[in-house]
Order: sequence, then structure tokens, then C-alpha cells
Amino acid sequence: MLGSIFSHDDIRQIKERGLTVEKVMEQLEVFKKGFPYARLNRPCTVGDGIHVLEESDLKRLTEIHENSTLSGRAMKFVPASGAATRMFKLLTAFNNRYNSTDEAMFTPEALEKDSDTRAVFTFLKGLKRLAFYQDLKNVMARDGLDPDTLLSKGIYKPVLDYLLTPAGLNLAHLPKGLIKFHTYPGHSRTPFEEHLVEAAGYVRDAENRARVHFTVSAEHEAAIREHIEEAVHSPYLPGVRYEVSFSNQSPSTDTIAVDMDNKPFRNRDGRLVFRPGGHGALLQNLNDLRGDIIFIKNIDNVVPDRLKADTYAYKKALGGFLVELQARIFSYVEKLSKRDLWGSELEQVLEFLCKKLFTVLPQDVGNLSREEKIRFALSKLNRPLRVCGVVRNVGEPGGGPFWVEHSNGGLSLQIVESAQVDMSSSKQRKIWESATHFNPVDIVCGVRDYRGRQFHLPDFVDPDTGFISIKSKDGKELKALELPGLWNGSMAKWNTVFVEVPISTFNPVKTVFDLLRKEHQPE
Repeated sequence: MLGSIFSHDDIRQIKERGLTVEKVMEQLEVFKKGFPYARLNRPCTVGDGIHVLEESDLKRLTEIHENSTLSGRAMKFVPASGAATRMFKLLTAFNNRYNSTDEAMFTPEALEKDSDTRAVFTFLKGLKRLAFYQDLKNVMARDGLDPDTLLSKGIYKPVLDYLLTPAGLNLAHLPKGLIKFHTYPGHSRTPFEEHLVEAAGYVRDAENRARVHFTVSAEHEAAIREHIEEAVHSPYLPGVRYEVSFSNQSPSTDTIAVDMDNKPFRNRDGRLVFRPGGHGALLQNLNDLRGDIIFIKNIDNVVPDRLKADTYAYKKALGGFLVELQARIFSYVEKLSKRDLWGSELEQVLEFLCKKLFTVLPQDVGNLSREEKIRFALSKLNRPLRVCGVVRNVGEPGGGPFWVEHSNGGLSLQIVESAQVDMSSSKQRKIWESATHFNPVDIVCGVRDYRGRQFHLPDFVDPDTGFISIKSKDGKELKALELPGLWNGSMAKWNTVFVEVPISTFNPVKTVFDLLRKEHQPE
């Protein structure tokens, strides 16, 4: 049967990626069956799934966090394999159709008519304010060109070429983490450097060591390693002993692409096409770290030093919240494992599950025997733990915190992406649109159990939470399979706690235009 689907060359290609034919066949079946939509019950709100910290909480939790950090328990995990292609997508599209003699594209009429043209024009007018402008001047000077002169004369094509393409800085093809984001007196910083500075602020231990792990693409790893090696010895970074490690997304987590009839998609050479399985594939990288308390944050969500105070305060508060919660969980699990809880103490555990972890108890919990209550409590408590910062919904894209219904009738707290929701259902759409908060990937993870043993994180994935998207290659449409996302489906069976954090802690750079916002500019 396999021979009728895959040739010997196909099978060799599959094995070279670290996949098996059986695994690929399973993926093909998923394309045919599809994924079930998440069943939203209601959005999480303050008091109903979301905790709010008082001023007094911040001081207490910060002390707890700092004690755990000094003992060497904490580290940062930064997904950083993304290219800057999307960041420069609009500029690249504009430049590809823009002719240097076609200055009419920037007439008042054109600017009034087209929002993309206005955005490009605004960018060009603000280009001198960006951290990479001096590098642009230097690379153009090698060819006898001066961007100041060209911009003042309204000659923009060479400037865009040297900015975006291999003729100059080639920014549209670099990893996003290598783009200079922020300007300081005498130097500038990339997101990699800003994350190193942050690490010194909230994961530094008693030995003055800060551990950071970056997931990077194999293609750019050498350049990133060189950049970070130079950065950690820079006089402009804190005097910390950095322990920086790297990993790549394994080809064995790639997924096969199919055509619109769910048959394996092939490129022009007849070879099978595989695609990265999305950020959910990074669960294996996270699992392989053998960490303890791990802070997860996206590569592009960084701010200049002048705005870091809120980030530090709430990162420490989230870390302290996790450690404080974890201590109670560990105490309960140890006693439950020894069957050393009785009467009111056992009821206290159930109350903790309900009020602190927002666990929905069985309707007949009052009729359960002591042993049944212990088994239930153990099954819920002995899991990885994550504390997720959520911000007030201001229309930004991203996953939101929801109560989700399960096939067994239970409910749990989940981060849900829009692709997981059946928007054709007016009821589901209404629940989605009523969300008060969203998650900006501000997560602290506790990945060890009460004995200090590492949880095997793949055991806590919900495999039904991936999704299928439509992409294109060689001018043809294809279907791509996304694995359960790192902070939704891959962590679906973790204990999840949502804590409100201020919007000031969320300043991502999704497009290059975001770098012109005041949050990313010098004072």
C-alpha cells in the first residue's frame, strides 16, 4: 500500500528528515479528517479565571522570585528562529513594483488614495530615526551613495534596495533578532542583546550567572552565535556571566504538505514538500532543556532600558506567583501521594484546586470516597504549571484566555488562537469577540514535579488542537499542517493560571513601522 503512495526516493527523503513513513501517513489522515474546533464556553475575566495583583502582592512575590532565582532555578527561553521577512513584507512588496522614475507614486493624490503608499512614505521620512540607519549609510557609502542626499531629493529606490536586498543590509532576509531595534548613546541593540539585558534583570543567580536559551534557524545559527559572543563581552551590557545556549527546530517535527485534494504536494522537481510544524514543534526543545523555572517570551517583544521597569516588576511577580503556587502544590502532592490527608485537609486541597487553579470539580464530588477524592486531586495537581501574563484587550492579534469545554463535559483554562475557533458559529464568534484580555506570550513555566524530577512535556499535549492553513508554493495552493501551538495545544494539559499584567509590558515589533513608535525611540 505504501508503495502506491510513496516511491523509494520519497521514502528515502522522509527518513532523511528523521520522520517515518507511518508518521507521514498519520499526517495525511489528519488532513482528511481535519481538527475539531475548540469549544469556547466563555472568556476568562477578572475573578473568573484571571487573577489581579495588588501592590502588596508585588513586593511579596518579588521577594519569593528573587530567592528562587538566586538559587539558580530560573532561565529564559526565547523562540528566535523567525526571519524578518514579515517585518519588511509591505516594504518589499512596494519596492518590487516601484520604479525609480515613477515618483508619481508619492504625489498627494497617491498618498491620499493608498494606505500602503502612505505607510511607506511615512517610513522613509522617519528612516533617519531608526537604529540601523547608520549601517545603511555605511554600506551605501562603499558605492559612493549617500541616503541623506537621496532622501532629500525624493529618490527612494536605491535606499530601499540597499535596505532590503543583498545589495546592502539585506534586512528582509535576516533573522528578526539580528535587526537593530534601539539606539543608545554610543551604541545600538538588537533584540538578542535586549533579551540578554532583560535576563540580567530577572534570572540572574547568586553566582552572577544568567542563563538564556534561544531557538534559532540552522541557516543563521553561526551568525547569531558570533553576534551574541561579541555582545556578551560588550561594555554596554550588564556585567553578568551569561550562559547562552541554542537549539534548532528539528526536521523531524516538520509536516508534509498536501494539495487541495489532500494528496502529497510536490515541488517542480517532483520531491515531497515538507514545512516547519509551527512553534508547537519547539515543545521538544523546551523539554530537552531539562530546566526548572523557565520564562518564555517572544524575540520581538522588547523595549529600551527606559521602559524596562514594568517588565522587570511583573516578570518577577509572575515568577514569584509560580513559585508560591508551586510550593503549595508540591506540599499537597506529597501528602496525597502518601495518603496523608484526611477530612478538612482534603477538602482544603479541593478548595485550592477550585479557587487558585480554577479547576472545575466533579458535580458529585460530595459523594466521592476519600480515595476517589485523592486520586482526582493527584491527577489535577501533578502536572507542569504555567503562569501566563494577560493584558487588557486592545485589538492586538494573538491568543486569548478562555474557558474551554471538553468532550468529557469538563472545563479548563486555555490560551486559544482565532484559527481554533469556528467563526461561522455566531455563538462561538460572540464568545471570542467578548474576550477582555489576550496573552502576549508572557509565560513562566514550572516543569519539575514535587520530587524535582522533570515532567515529560509531550505527555501533556492535546493532539487535537493543531490546525490546517492554506499556503502557496510555485504559484500553487497547498495545505500546511500546524502542530499544537507551544502555548496552547502543546500545554493544554498543564495547570494554567492567568494573571493580569499592564499593557506597557507588551511592545512587539511585528512590522518595521512599529520601530517608529515612541516606545521604541530614544527619549
